[in-house]
Amino acid sequence: MDALIIILAGFLVAFNCGMLGSFLVLRKMAMIGDAISHAVLPGIVLAFMISGSRENLFMMIGAGIIGVLVTVMIEFLSRKGKLPVDAAIGYSFTFLFAIGIILLTAFADDVDIDEQCVLYGEIIYIPFNVWVTSGGITMGPTALWLIGLNTLLIVVVTFSFYKELLITSFNPEFAQSIGIKPVVWHYVLMGLVSYTAVSSFESVGAVLVVGLLIIPPATAYLISNKMSKMLFITTILALITSVAGYYLAYLFNVSVAGAMITVCGTMFLIVFCFTKAMNKKVIVPVTE
Repeated sequence: MDALIIILAGFLVAFNCGMLGSFLVLRKMAMIGDAISHAVLPGIVLAFMISGSRENLFMMIGAGIIGVLVTVMIEFLSRKGKLPVDAAIGYSFTFLFAIGIILLTAFADDVDIDEQCVLYGEIIYIPFNVWVTSGGITMGPTALWLIGLNTLLIVVVTFSFYKELLITSFNPEFAQSIGIKPVVWHYVLMGLVSYTAVSSFESVGAVLVVGLLIIPPATAYLISNKMSKMLFITTILALITSVAGYYLAYLFNVSVAGAMITVCGTMFLIVFCFTKAMNKKVIVPVTE
């Protein structure tokens, strides 16, 4: 049963990251996912220090605020400060992440958060952190509920507003001309990435979230240039990643999260070599 819970949690995290990462890859903003997943750390620590609680609501609020802040900071530095976007991203996430690490270590006695867990996660502990209601009813692993809620939110937003997300990603000028505001959907996407990053801390950690945000969508892009097919392919890759990653970790007694990313990276290399050998991949703009 524990194995099933771990595999399910891994699949949901990989699915969530793959769905959002596909839009980030399309927008050529993949490294913003890296920035947000690192930068939300000070928000989590500050939320705990202020509230004195590890309740997920406070963590989400703290992470959400910092997620928006890092996005605004990147845009300000790149547009107003005339820095290259990659330089703005590099500055913003390293600065905020460093602040988070300092807060975490300086107030380690007051902050009941394990920095190793935040950075690298430990998905095998998910079955043991169980949500019990005030009435004494056992609802199952808390992290699984949190990740599942994240999945539901991503699915609802993606399929309800697929046109808006696609058009603003593919052609923001055209979107603006037909009354769709790119800036609104930009921050919606960034908010979802922030939520996904913090909900995934307990399972794969801040560092490895980056791999799941980038590698599966990049692999899917090598296979197809249609957005709908990319989303489908990332779902299949998420399933393979979670199952193969778990059993690889079990076989060699290594980190499950690390094994998942290793599986992702291996699949990317296989697909990359295959498409190069077959010479079938022609890079064209992603379409609907």
